[in-house]
Amino acid sequence: MLLLDVVETSAAVAATRSRKAKAAAIADLLARCGRDEVELVAAYVGGALRQRRTGVGWRGIGTLPAPAAAPSLTVVEVDAAFEALAALAGTGSQAARREAVARLFGAATASEQAWLRAVVTGAVRQGALDAVVQEAVAAAAGVPLAAVRRAAMLAGSTTAVVATAFDGGEEALAAVGLEVGRPVLPMLASSATSVAEALVRVGATPAAPAAVDTKLDGIRVQVHRDGDDVLVVTRSLDDITARLPEVVAAVRALPARRLVLDGEVLALDDAGRPRPFQETASRTAMGEGVVVTPFFFDVLHLDGRDLLDAPGAERAAELEALVPARHRVQRLVTADAAEADVFVAGVLAAGHEGVVVKDLAAPYAAGRRGAAWVKVKPVHTLDLVVLGVEWGSGRREGWLSNIHLGARDPDRPGAPDEFVMLGKTFKGMTDEILAWQTERFLGLETAREGHVVRVAPVQVVEIAFDGVQRSSRYPGGVALRFARVLRYRDDKAASEADTLATVQAFLA
Repeated sequence: MLLLDVVETSAAVAATRSRKAKAAAIADLLARCGRDEVELVAAYVGGALRQRRTGVGWRGIGTLPAPAAAPSLTVVEVDAAFEALAALAGTGSQAARREAVARLFGAATASEQAWLRAVVTGAVRQGALDAVVQEAVAAAAGVPLAAVRRAAMLAGSTTAVVATAFDGGEEALAAVGLEVGRPVLPMLASSATSVAEALVRVGATPAAPAAVDTKLDGIRVQVHRDGDDVLVVTRSLDDITARLPEVVAAVRALPARRLVLDGEVLALDDAGRPRPFQETASRTAMGEGVVVTPFFFDVLHLDGRDLLDAPGAERAAELEALVPARHRVQRLVTADAAEADVFVAGVLAAGHEGVVVKDLAAPYAAGRRGAAWVKVKPVHTLDLVVLGVEWGSGRREGWLSNIHLGARDPDRPGAPDEFVMLGKTFKGMTDEILAWQTERFLGLETAREGHVVRVAPVQVVEIAFDGVQRSSRYPGGVALRFARVLRYRDDKAASEADTLATVQAFLA
């Protein structure tokens, strides 16, 4: 199949808001694929490459050769090109990568170049979410959608079961089960603003109480053990086993030979309180630094028994019998909101970020974000001032996107309204906000430095964030974690923005 077929389908999908029409267009494309192409095309039409990393970023495709006059690239050729790019390493790899990118893009037509550029940078904007691709696979292969969804969850991705759906049908999909050593998509939580709301949403009653689990500020991990073989993967299913020998040792010490556990790892200080999140993140990324401790909150398999479909109460009992308390997430079982609030206060006082309220009658819904798990975190907000803005890339090209955030620092020598930078964010911005702020900040422009537009410090923005961490990157010595835009505050002057001291107080 030609790449052009994928590009044209992608354009057709982007041109309609109808979910049914999107799925139909993708299904038609998949039905025209050869069996050796269907998995690859499903990934492409979903806006992703098969390779997790290619070594090619926005800068590497900033300047492209002239496009080809006629389409000739096949999807298999494109995949082979990206596979070769992903394998490049060592001396001379940068030059080799530039040459390989030039060959690939030089063989592509103008529309194919645009699509390749978008897929490399993760900017394919067509509304073909994974759920839509699953609908298309079900329609094209003539199998029930529920069978595709469940198999995809257990196999770790939709593309992993596409060939199974076409070759073996419903029976083959049903045979896809939880396999120790093969990561499954993690169950996710929805959000609520209070524990009382969360208890209502999970249907907690005195006769059927809910679990209120401590929400740790760590890295989500899924751990598989088969004898002495242990696999540790992240939420995105990346293998980090070699970086976490202490987690491997803790799991090998458990009284079971085959298991799958869900949990978090985080670094603790001498008093048992969580260390700054960036220390845990750095440790899990680099494999060196502070010691991390695993804390588990669910068990999906235990010595030959799959527990995915077992109710949460049964899984909790198995976890309690298997894992010692020092490696379990602290939990309260209750239907009483007042009792839960007391527990939450203790969790926050211990330095953790909130709780997750769980329906103890619900199964483990791999890969789903539903009402069975509901997270509750305190929402911190600050009123900050925009100091600069960066031109966007990918789908945000042509708009001012990433904003530089500053707090007032009246203790700094100079004017009382001097500002100190805390970090940047592009989170929480709708297309309407992007359009508005592009016009607004071009009108406040004072200077340009490359892709950064410096602006007069007059615009106040309300920012939500999950925490504050120490940072040597910014002059204030701190940075915001998961900062996102809530709204622009035209009702506030820059002199009313929060101070650096207010921000630093969140470190305590």
